[in-house]
Amino acid sequence: MASHPEHPAEPRAPPAPTTIGDLSDDLLREILLRLPSLPSLVCASLSCRAFLAAVRSSRTFRRRFRALHPPPLLGFFFDPDGNENPTFMPIRRGSDRGHAAAVRGLDAFLTRVPHEDDVFPGWQIMECRGGCLLLLNWRTKQLAAYNPLTGALDLVPKLPDDICKGHRGKFISGDFFLVVPDDEAPDRRSFRVVSSCHDKYRVRVAVFSSATRKWQILPWSEPVPTQPASGKYWLLSGRQVSGFLCWSHHKNAYKVLLDTATLQFSVIDLPYGLSGQGHLYRTGDTKDGKLCIVAAIDFSLFVWFRTPDAGGIDRWVLRHVLQLEDEVLEATEGSRNELEQLKVFAILDGIVYMTTFETFRDATLPCWYLSFCLETRKLEKLFYVKANGHAHPYFMPWPTALVGNNLSP
Repeated sequence: MASHPEHPAEPRAPPAPTTIGDLSDDLLREILLRLPSLPSLVCASLSCRAFLAAVRSSRTFRRRFRALHPPPLLGFFFDPDGNENPTFMPIRRGSDRGHAAAVRGLDAFLTRVPHEDDVFPGWQIMECRGGCLLLLNWRTKQLAAYNPLTGALDLVPKLPDDICKGHRGKFISGDFFLVVPDDEAPDRRSFRVVSSCHDKYRVRVAVFSSATRKWQILPWSEPVPTQPASGKYWLLSGRQVSGFLCWSHHKNAYKVLLDTATLQFSVIDLPYGLSGQGHLYRTGDTKDGKLCIVAAIDFSLFVWFRTPDAGGIDRWVLRHVLQLEDEVLEATEGSRNELEQLKVFAILDGIVYMTTFETFRDATLPCWYLSFCLETRKLEKLFYVKANGHAHPYFMPWPTALVGNNLSP
């Protein structure tokens, strides 16, 4: 019996191509987690609605991303001594196009901050927090909070003269601090400004809230009742560290702290040997937010951590003595005759920022700016520039556009 040839099978239609719409939010987040930095995440998220929705809807993802990719250092604002404008020195990351885009979009010249054409602007940087600069005009006494990335400007009412009422002896105006909410706060655009002052024995602060648009002057406080009369300038310039404002006594072995949440003063001791040595050390925080102190002596870093002892009482413990001479000389291709010592000027999230310091050379000559990670022990060369005034590290904040209102865990 003759067989009939079988008919050829009908050709199958090719499978439909996989698109972004076919990927779950969880899979999208795993892909986005592998981006190199926050600027690259911003570029990706703003280019696709699905990406943006995946980022905005998960607090857990944002927490994981921050742990893997800390806010990038975009550069340093320099606050020159004298009548010049603040200047900006960028950090260059050639392999990260998103980083370069963020730097290009920065208003490095503070063009939106008001000034008069016929006089110098007179603006000085008081502090840099959460991507905002707190500026003070010494001529007009005007305060301003300015975000150079977004162009957001908030002119703060002048500090009331009532802050000086009731002082004993010489009244000393102090520092201004910018206190901003964390990245997941419901209203990230709110902020507070804290102004400090002291007389011969006591300290006082006034707090401005952007929500109420008013200053609140707190009562005088005597954090150390037995404070000896050691001169009118008994507190050095303060710093904001891990939810506290900290001032070192210029002579005695303790620091005055103000909790920015409770607005209560307290006192902690200083490590042995640091009394009256405010020019040698800086107070900062570790990667996990703990207080630390780093002192630079020649090319050695002495690192103290604030940790609980066997009885549960927090004390300063000398954790590291790090010899960096060989690393610094190799990184900068310098010699011991050219570079005499290191000077620490900031400690943020476990990163120590410092400069090379030439004691016996012309102070107007350039110097190296370096960073050192306390966790990885990695030294990084940042740039070589004239050390003109105070340096303020500027980090890219987490954009509000990437944080949703209805948050999932």
